[in-house]
Amino acid sequence: MSHTSHFSARADLPSNHPLQVYLYRLISIKRSNLCVSADVHSTTALLRLAEEVGDHICVLKTHADIVDDFGDRTINGLREISQRKKFLIFEDRKFGDIGSTVQSQYTRGPLRIASWAHLTNAHIFPGPAIITALQAAAASALQSLARNVSTEITAGTPHISSSDSSSSDDDDYDFGAEDGVRPLSHSGRKGSVVTATTTISQTVEGARRTPASLARAASAGEGDDGDRAEALEALGEPPLARGLLLLAEMSSEGNLMSAPYTQQCVDAARAHADFVVGFIAQRSLNDRPQDNFVSMTPGVNLPSEAQAASSARVGDGLGQQYRTPAKVVAEDGCDVIIVGRGILGAKDRATEAERYRAAAWEAYESRVGKTGR
Repeated sequence: MSHTSHFSARADLPSNHPLQVYLYRLISIKRSNLCVSADVHSTTALLRLAEEVGDHICVLKTHADIVDDFGDRTINGLREISQRKKFLIFEDRKFGDIGSTVQSQYTRGPLRIASWAHLTNAHIFPGPAIITALQAAAASALQSLARNVSTEITAGTPHISSSDSSSSDDDDYDFGAEDGVRPLSHSGRKGSVVTATTTISQTVEGARRTPASLARAASAGEGDDGDRAEALEALGEPPLARGLLLLAEMSSEGNLMSAPYTQQCVDAARAHADFVVGFIAQRSLNDRPQDNFVSMTPGVNLPSEAQAASSARVGDGLGQQYRTPAKVVAEDGCDVIIVGRGILGAKDRATEAERYRAAAWEAYESRVGKTGR
């Protein structure tokens, strides 16, 4: 179904994860199925790029571990720009370890990914337990964030004593002032481990059942540029949710992700659709009527005129093989293109991002048709 269905229609399917609902409506309103890969090495460069391309993208992909000065300024800056420019943040962490290790990598240390990234990704070669481990960590982290927000609303900024602020190595991941959220006095009780979507239902009730007015705004945004700003305002901020993408296929030459491995990724995603929102893949992997996973695809490049005239396959000399938005989206059924160096290396990155956005959206419209839902 999803190969020929409009994003606005896919957002209305009843089994959606809250972030799928938000992302599909965001894509419809902004007319953008472009993700920019922010492969930069400083906070200043990362925030500058986010400012330059933010209006043209639906997702910004980060590599926090290559940002030399990653810290509070990075996290707070990304949050502010993503909320203002309306895009999701995807930390390309590529988790691939035993459950207890990935939980700590996701929630602790200098990166604290679960506190700020809407999406992250993982390999399943450690086994499907990596999904449940990350889901449990996400749920606990979200409970902490939700408690902080609730405390602000009901009691103002609480006083935190020296004993409250001490760090703990238990399983209740508490994000405080260092994460851009006012501190919460810790009660010493472990939070119950619930699914990420259960946490969301407590804090943003109705994310799955978008009001009719928002649905109309999303549809208007998909068809009418004049209503886009109003529709984005109505869409609001993303739900307090976390989602996982599985690395099912890669674009590098000679990679070892075989067809059976890819199928195991799909099977695992179907079994954990309350946390897995999609795939990093080279084609759509939705081959059942109920499948509604987002397919995000790297290795996309808009060739120059000279390259377009050549029949040679375009690569970067390091194993990366590039394809065009038309091939990836229109022919192979992928949803979101991921572009890095093609935009980062441009003299005018905003203009180049718009060129990629327009090409990817044209390919999407040619696949599903320009009219109707």
